[in-house]
Amino acid sequence: MLRRALLAARQALDGTMRREWDAELGRRVIAWVAQWRKANPNGVLGVYWPIRGEPDLRPAYATLSASGLQLALPVVVGADMALRFVAWTPGEIMQKDSFGVSIPTSDTAVAPTVLLIPCVGFNQHRIRLGYGGGFYDRTLAAEPRPQTIGIAYSCASAEFDGAAHDVALDTIITEAVNL
Repeated sequence: MLRRALLAARQALDGTMRREWDAELGRRVIAWVAQWRKANPNGVLGVYWPIRGEPDLRPAYATLSASGLQLALPVVVGADMALRFVAWTPGEIMQKDSFGVSIPTSDTAVAPTVLLIPCVGFNQHRIRLGYGGGFYDRTLAAEPRPQTIGIAYSCASAEFDGAAHDVALDTIITEAVNL
């Protein structure tokens, strides 16, 4: 029920407000990555392709890629499996996967050092509520675990208890705050 309410609230956001929030989120992500890259100049950033009203950071991805940062997009390998990340550069040809999500046609697997993870919701303990498929949960269960940055609009903040398998994200970035 909470997931449905948060998704509905996200879908109902005004388009102008959404674009402003996306731009601010992009600025915050770029600033965070600039600090992170000082200690990790060869790191790989796992990003996501926006679906279902998720924050659209594609302009920020283009800026980060142009600065020489290697980006990677997730690919669903199969049910009950962790995500696989493949190298990606903005502007590359994309194809649709079985879920209708755009993925690179490239098949060069990479291991991201940091993941930007879209959140349907999040709580004060940085526990993420996703779509319920468990793909990111399985991905984060593997070692070594990449650093995790939840991406959400501030209106996705909610009170809920995490499940036993939930792993707190390292940081959450919204248009209003970094948690």
